[in-house]
Amino acid sequence: MPAPPGAPEWAADLYTAFESGASGQFILYGNVHDRLAAGDHLVNIEYYIENELLAGFQVLFCYDLGNGLTVQRGAERLAEWVPAVMQTLPRDPQAAIRFVSRFGRYLGNLRAIGKPDNLQVAVIIRGADQLLPAQGNGFEHGSLTSLIREWGSSPPFTELAFASLLISDNLHDLEPLIAFGQQSTLVRVPLPSVSELRSALTLLQREFPQTIPPRTDLTALAASMTGVSISTLEQLTKVRAHRKQVLQPSDFTILKKEMVEHDAPGLVEFVESKRTLDDYYGQHTLKAWFRQDVELWQKNDLRALPMGYLLCGPIGTGKTFLVECLAGEAGVPVVKLKNFREKWVGSSEGNLEKIFRLIRALGRCIVFIDEADQTLGRRDSGNNDGGLSGRLYSMIAQEMSDTSNRGKVVWVLASSRPDLIEVDLKRPGRIDLKVPILPTTSRDESRALIAALARRYELPISPGELQQLEPLLPLMLTPGAAEVLVMKAYRVSRTQNVSGGAALSDCLTGYQNPVPADVLEKQIRLAVREASDLSFVPDLFKHKEGSDELTQEHRDRGA
Repeated sequence: MPAPPGAPEWAADLYTAFESGASGQFILYGNVHDRLAAGDHLVNIEYYIENELLAGFQVLFCYDLGNGLTVQRGAERLAEWVPAVMQTLPRDPQAAIRFVSRFGRYLGNLRAIGKPDNLQVAVIIRGADQLLPAQGNGFEHGSLTSLIREWGSSPPFTELAFASLLISDNLHDLEPLIAFGQQSTLVRVPLPSVSELRSALTLLQREFPQTIPPRTDLTALAASMTGVSISTLEQLTKVRAHRKQVLQPSDFTILKKEMVEHDAPGLVEFVESKRTLDDYYGQHTLKAWFRQDVELWQKNDLRALPMGYLLCGPIGTGKTFLVECLAGEAGVPVVKLKNFREKWVGSSEGNLEKIFRLIRALGRCIVFIDEADQTLGRRDSGNNDGGLSGRLYSMIAQEMSDTSNRGKVVWVLASSRPDLIEVDLKRPGRIDLKVPILPTTSRDESRALIAALARRYELPISPGELQQLEPLLPLMLTPGAAEVLVMKAYRVSRTQNVSGGAALSDCLTGYQNPVPADVLEKQIRLAVREASDLSFVPDLFKHKEGSDELTQEHRDRGA
């Protein structure tokens, strides 16, 4: 029997796995509480599963902690087993799961004595992560785990037309022996595709023609909404209809930002940027490359776009600022990962899974991971964290290499210690471009950097004054160090009522680089060694590829 007409891909795959006999237990996770177009109506995914996907099943059980065990279909068949069964359906989790198991064993016994009743039986467990949480323990938790695993792995259930579907928001919030057991088939319900959004828009247009006018290009509107759930679309359409407003693509940009801030408080930071690459001083070769990528991105020519960038260089070189400029140039949001690690088993993985779902919901975006050497974890961190770092590393590596994200999600990693990032995470297919961000190599560059920052801080310094001060300007000046220097000069100028040039001259007297010379040398060397293309490396530093030290001359000049 084929899957229902127009079934989404995840539903068709589930149906095929069951009908072929490959699997009888399924873990549905992800966008499981959304709606979808079925016929002439928008219906909940759970309703679709019960009434479309499992329409051919004669007996259908449902269980959740609030309602207990219910029989959605086939009560008369259960009455043939125990006449009064509908009057005594259990609410307690253990009793409910055992009830379903006993009915399956009853069908197995009929089969064993040569009287098979070829019933198709399904059980849906809503909120499976609440019934069997990842951090659960104790006798009842272990008993429920054993019973549910049995449905997917042991006779008589594997010999019957018996399907069990466990629904969980986050896969990693569910008991690992269930979620990752060999008996289970994982089914990720993704956010709706453009075609699914268009189908939903077609139905909503019939109901709200003033909000979605008949001449609206539904395909283009659906494309602008990529990453928005159909439930959210429906809610927004009803609000716009009530206000007698037309639905606009710009509505969804604001909506996605609100969604990130609401659904992942403390896990991610939504970085808004009004800067462009014009605001970033220097690195002309790099900016030209970035602008080429932005041009391809805006033309939707995605084949040559990198999956990700690694920005590496000494601390204070403006890696975060460059990301903001890149985002403003591209006109896309930046999501910055914050601390998603928690002490509870499975919580960190669940947080990361939630972050990935939100990233996909944004459509085109930049995911920025600062201090990537600390955040990303390691393949093998020993026994200090119970394997947590390895699990997080594996999840991030898998997400970064998902080629379906090319042109939608760009990963940007920043680190002053790129050597501490696992080699696998830096390989092509995850990080396609590794860029060194380096300090100034000449006093002329230092002068131009300080002039740019002085303009930003409205510190009046004439070009002539800067020219006179050039012998005092330090080499190896990072944007961070230069900004502190200009801020100090601004403070002196305002509090001591002296000119900007005099204030800067005073601040340069006795100036010392805030980063120790040996640390700066090491971080420059590491950045040069990582560079994908030596055209990004100033001539002064090109000799450092494989070199262990700066020349004595440059140490003296940069001191």
